[in-house]
Amino acid sequence: MIKSTKREIRQLKTALHWKLPQQQRERIQIVLLREGGMTQPAIAAAMGVSLSTVNRAHMAYDRGGIKALKSKPCGGRKRENMKFAEERALLAQFAKAAGAGEMLNIHDLKRAYEKAIGHETSNSTVYNLLARHGSRKLMPRPHHPKRNLKAQAAFKKTVFLALQGAPDGPPKDAVAGCA
Repeated sequence: MIKSTKREIRQLKTALHWKLPQQQRERIQIVLLREGGMTQPAIAAAMGVSLSTVNRAHMAYDRGGIKALKSKPCGGRKRENMKFAEERALLAQFAKAAGAGEMLNIHDLKRAYEKAIGHETSNSTVYNLLARHGSRKLMPRPHHPKRNLKAQAAFKKTVFLALQGAPDGPPKDAVAGCA
C-alpha cells in the first residue's frame, strides 16, 4: 500500500465534485476510504462491491494515479479483418465502375477482399463491408436458378398472340406460366 500525500488526497476529494461517470466516482471513493484508514474488506462491505474490485481500484491508483481510475472504453470491432481505412481503399478500386453507372460485381469484390486479407470469407462478410461504407446497390442475378426455357418461350408466344388480339385466342396446348 502506497500512502498518498495531502496534495493527492485533496485532488481526489476535488475530483469527486467533477462530473464523472458513476464507476470512476466509486473508485475514487474506494481510494479515499483506504486513505482514511479502512481495511479492504471493510471498504468492500461499505461500498457494496467485491473485495477484488476494491483491490483492483487500489492497485490501479498506486500504479497510475487518478488517471488510472478512469474506466477503460469497451466495444469496437474486435474481429475485424481490415481497418476501416483499408476497407475504404479497397472499395475505391471499384468506385470507378460504380461511378460509371455499372453495378458492383460482388464476386470480383469478394476475390479482391480475400486476396487482401489472405484467407477465404463468406459472401455476408463482403455484404457487411458494403453496408458499413454506405453502399446499397447489389448486382441482380442474371436468371432464376430454376428457370424453364421451354416454358418461357411458350409463354412469350401465347402472350404475343393474346396482345395481337387473335380471334381464336391462345393455342390449347400452350403452357400458361413460366414455372
